[in-house]
Amino acid sequence: MKSYKPYTKSRRHMTGINFREKLSGHAPFKALTTGGKRSVGRNNAGRISVRHKGGGHKRLYREVDFTYKKMVPGVVETIEYDPNRSGFIGLVLYKDGERRYMLLPGSSKVGDTIQTGENVPATPGNRMPLKDMPIGAFIYNVEIKPGNGGKLGRSAGTHIELIARDQGYADLKMPSSEVRKVLDTCYATLGEVSNDEHHLVVVGKAGRSRWMGIRPTVRGTAMNPVDHPHGGGEGRQGRGLRRAKSAWGKPTGKGQKTRTPKKYSNYLIVSRRKVGKRGSAQ
Repeated sequence: MKSYKPYTKSRRHMTGINFREKLSGHAPFKALTTGGKRSVGRNNAGRISVRHKGGGHKRLYREVDFTYKKMVPGVVETIEYDPNRSGFIGLVLYKDGERRYMLLPGSSKVGDTIQTGENVPATPGNRMPLKDMPIGAFIYNVEIKPGNGGKLGRSAGTHIELIARDQGYADLKMPSSEVRKVLDTCYATLGEVSNDEHHLVVVGKAGRSRWMGIRPTVRGTAMNPVDHPHGGGEGRQGRGLRRAKSAWGKPTGKGQKTRTPKKYSNYLIVSRRKVGKRGSAQ
């Protein structure tokens, strides 16, 4: 981690990632980058559908391959920062001459070989079906449906634990502590996502959040009753409700269950995630 000289009060506790030690220093590969405008929480009518998003620095989008469908070996040419995700990405040169961006594991270095297939070595960065992985392995970028691309475990420093296999399914322990079943023909990558210090970053000041495209969050208790169920009251008041609610009256936070009771994937959940202050995954 990198700290700063406290020439302002907000700067005193601010921290950041020391990218010079972790990245290879290469510019983005132009053929795999695109521009464009981000939706920043607005729908097709321009109305806010997700609050607290907007503004922020312009970003160049890197086309990251989450499917790994090339079954030929590749070599990691670069390790790069991606403003669109928390983990580091790498430019992989395949044996047939094609280049693609990949989400890298924490142990990867320039020059490492990455392979995809059913009979590849069980080393970090290699991708294979869940049925071929050793029990207890840490994995990331896991498919939910075979051939559909990695969907689970893609944030910096996270990993999913393969704890069992039975009757064509693999039991996975998620970072949230939930245990769920996934078809063992789905592919996953061995290791854990790079940039494991990401969660230690102290933003330090409101302006830095705005650079990242995060707008302010106003407490419900500071609003009027017309704007939020927690609003109103003379002076500073408690919420006055047994259970915390969102602005739309739905249960939220503090251990409230928010999963849809009849969700289509309920039959795949072996153990629900632990909620509340003591239930967060370690």
